[in-house]
Amino acid sequence: MSDLADFARLIAGDHGLCTVSTLRPDSTIQSSVVNAGVLKHPDTGDQVVGMVLRGGTRKLANLRARPYMSVNIRVGWQWLTVEGSAWIAGPDDPILAPEPLRLLLREVFTAAGGTHEDFDEYDRVMAADRRAVVLITPTRIYGNA
Repeated sequence: MSDLADFARLIAGDHGLCTVSTLRPDSTIQSSVVNAGVLKHPDTGDQVVGMVLRGGTRKLANLRARPYMSVNIRVGWQWLTVEGSAWIAGPDDPILAPEPLRLLLREVFTAAGGTHEDFDEYDRVMAADRRAVVLITPTRIYGNA
């Protein structure tokens, strides 16, 4: 049986690139590619899949209305899918105060394998783009990793 440790292991294989899918209002699937990583949920301490999404995207609109998604990672012939409920924190989802949000954006970025030479600039871009953190609490994990 696969778990999030297997998912975390695959992140290094292709820069954390994952395909995410959300449900549109008409019940069709919307998919796109994001960078994702594994980290602890700031409220529960449970291991979750996290990603940073640009404000104003269809993914975020879909998740706000229907907070459930799937995240698939593939490296060569190994792959895993995580399905679960979404927790969203961003400037348009004021779950967190600005400072904890700024730090969580950095934490998710680095969990997805990101590095940055100027985190002050990173913080400015995240704020300007109204970026939000999305954390997926797994209800189902499957694949062949």
